[in-house]
Amino acid sequence: MDLSLIDYTRIPRHIAIIMDGNGRWAKKNSLPRVQGHWEGVKSVNRIVTLCRKLEIEALTLYSFSNENLNRPTVEINSLMKILDHYLQKELERMKSENIRFNTIGQIEELPAEIQKLLLRAKDYTKKCDGMT
Repeated sequence: MDLSLIDYTRIPRHIAIIMDGNGRWAKKNSLPRVQGHWEGVKSVNRIVTLCRKLEIEALTLYSFSNENLNRPTVEINSLMKILDHYLQKELERMKSENIRFNTIGQIEELPAEIQKLLLRAKDYTKKCDGMT
């Protein structure tokens, strides 16, 4: 993408994305639902990279709702594994790119290990002020 074509006076300060449709994408491509969720991680990576380049102040990724708790246990566990993997892998990048990680919502509904990981990521990046 040629960033010189962008009018920086028209860029929003905050972008929010509802991450939805990964399971349907996988089904459409004859893949297991969980593969669709892993593909979603690639999209998140591209989105974060672009938002940093565009100097977006805040990016909200709505990724798991109370409604998701009604999914099969295997799928929920897979989603938690993806979150665990992604955060562990990207924590240093967030710090080095000055990205503060935060959560909204009811994290106490998530597995204890995931809650600890989320709190660790928040604490580790709390002084970052380039993007939230």
